[in-house]
Amino acid sequence: MRARGVSLARLVPPFVSLLLAGLVATVIIALLGENPLHIASVMISGSVGSFRSLANTLEEATPLILTGLCVAVGMRSGLFNIGGEGQLVIGAFLAAWLGAKLPIANPILHVVVCLLAAGTGGAIWAMIAGVLRARLGAHEVINTIMLNYVAFISTNYLVNLPYFKKPGQIPQTFDIAVTASLPRLTFVYKYTRLNAGLFIALAAVFAVWIFLARTRLGFEIRSVGLNPLAGRVAGISVVRSMIVAMGIGGFLAGIAGAERVLGVHKHFISPFPFGYGFAGIAVALLARNNALVIVLTAIFFGALASGGAHVDMVTNVPRELVTVIQAVIILFVACDLVLRPRGRSNEVTTSE
Repeated sequence: MRARGVSLARLVPPFVSLLLAGLVATVIIALLGENPLHIASVMISGSVGSFRSLANTLEEATPLILTGLCVAVGMRSGLFNIGGEGQLVIGAFLAAWLGAKLPIANPILHVVVCLLAAGTGGAIWAMIAGVLRARLGAHEVINTIMLNYVAFISTNYLVNLPYFKKPGQIPQTFDIAVTASLPRLTFVYKYTRLNAGLFIALAAVFAVWIFLARTRLGFEIRSVGLNPLAGRVAGISVVRSMIVAMGIGGFLAGIAGAERVLGVHKHFISPFPFGYGFAGIAVALLARNNALVIVLTAIFFGALASGGAHVDMVTNVPRELVTVIQAVIILFVACDLVLRPRGRSNEVTTSE
């Protein structure tokens, strides 16, 4: 009963955060002179009211599942990886480059190579911050923020080079080959951009859950996140756990970028559509870093995005309201994390 009580108690703050976010949204909508109930019905209709809306919701949720996992794995090791946006951009650029330039006739092999390259690029980008944190004590939040900007500026420069740039005024890469494209799930809706990346994201959820719950390295990562000092006394390498956790998170974010290129846009464009990496923070926080629950929270935020776009088209309420809701959710969940009493020290000594 105690375990069940603790479990239920952990669910209260996310639900409270959602209720408070809904209350804030209701007040904003009322101030705009609109009927909150009408706006809510329009948003529901635009997110799950038809097969087209459902496909849009799942399409928006796909990268959020991966970026949510990116944040969750880092936080399980005690690190706050907010560099998913930059890691996603690096992965997207590599996928676009190899998707367009690599002459592979086998579609499965071409897609796999692009995904692995994108994931590896994202992992290396994240591990830079992981090494700096584990070896030098440099805070990963600052490092990942700075690396985001480095990723944005670097890819903006590269995409304009003649080797990468498609002729024309728009700074974008050459379109990827047909063999590098992820198939779209037209059985859901004929003209959807929803693609096989959804299944890749769901497979990643299962893989991360198994890794954290059933493997030795996953146990070590969770132990370091709970108490790095106790983990070190038990013989766990804190440095390795941190670097590996950041690398796994970066790999997942890189895959998210590849999904956007191979399944949706078919090229890399500058500036690359942003927001999925930062929204992944809200997804992970609301799910309490639980890999399986991240699927539900990602679909929720996907519904907000697709429903918000529909609201923007048919009412006077702007889609930026969705961003406000996300921010309020993060605010209240973060407040709970900060104010929650702790019975242990969170200080991390990085020397091995």
